[in-house]
Amino acid sequence: MGLFDIFTSEIAIDLGTANTLIMYNDEIVINEPSIVALDRKTGKVIAVGTQALLMHERTHENIKTIRPLRDGVIADFTVAEHMIRELIKLLPRKSKLITPSYKMVICIPSGITEVEKRAVKDSAEHAGAKEVYLIHEPMAAAIGIGIDVDQPVGNMIVDIGGGTTEIAVIALAGIVCDQSIRFAGDVLNMDILDYMRRQHNLTIGERTAEQIKINVGAALPELDNPPPSMEVKGKDLMSGIPKTITISYKEIAHALNKSIIKIEEAVLRALELTPPELSADIYERGIYLTGGGALLRGLDKRLSEKTKLPVHVAKDPLEAVVRGTGIALKNIEKFKFLMT
Repeated sequence: MGLFDIFTSEIAIDLGTANTLIMYNDEIVINEPSIVALDRKTGKVIAVGTQALLMHERTHENIKTIRPLRDGVIADFTVAEHMIRELIKLLPRKSKLITPSYKMVICIPSGITEVEKRAVKDSAEHAGAKEVYLIHEPMAAAIGIGIDVDQPVGNMIVDIGGGTTEIAVIALAGIVCDQSIRFAGDVLNMDILDYMRRQHNLTIGERTAEQIKINVGAALPELDNPPPSMEVKGKDLMSGIPKTITISYKEIAHALNKSIIKIEEAVLRALELTPPELSADIYERGIYLTGGGALLRGLDKRLSEKTKLPVHVAKDPLEAVVRGTGIALKNIEKFKFLMT
């Protein structure tokens, strides 16, 4: 370690709608929900990440919880800055006496606007970054799952996050064609909320919807290894009295069907836009699924049936993007031309 390394720290950030992951010294040291709890009167940060999530939908009038990212981009600039700053404080320090400046690589959706890019950079700079580089999520995901993006070979990445689904065909270290849609984890949660209200007269919160998606979420009504049914607690819409019901994965597959069709359509659109030679590569190599949505039971099989192509789920789909961002940071001279 050089003398000046004490003054600079390099960190890779997957600034996600649902979760923020930070990689430091080749390790994922932060994996926290992207949420902040604030004091309404003073505006002071009470908690970030897991502690703030525990307060979500359970607060009194003096506390509010805010998710600063919506649809993959910063919706609340000030709160996003607070969140980044507080999460960075949790990083291990090289020196307790010196606050380092940071070199950051942050991943962004491929469909992001210039204004939204500027918001990400500004938030990072205000949180203590000296240098900020941005890399597109599908490219980071491809690097993270071990694809050699420099090769003249076509690879299709489908990254399903909390706010956006990013679909990209990558060749020669560039995105040849892409689709970015705002149908992802958050919309699936809303589908579950809506289904529970309409079908069971049960009102539930976002956290419960997320747990339902994790425990019994499915893209197909028939699975080889189905999860057990789940008890769901909520409030009866008619009487206002708490009640419990049991739901199965088949019900949730029905509830999510409408949004999964949108994802399928976006994948088909991206395939239509793909040049013929790259289409041939994708036919041989298949489609790679990353992001939290890749864990939805039966989604790989459903996409495979729809596209008639092999579909591979990444080994660690939740961590693929931040790992790719970390590799890009470590080899910044090699990958600098991919960044903005």
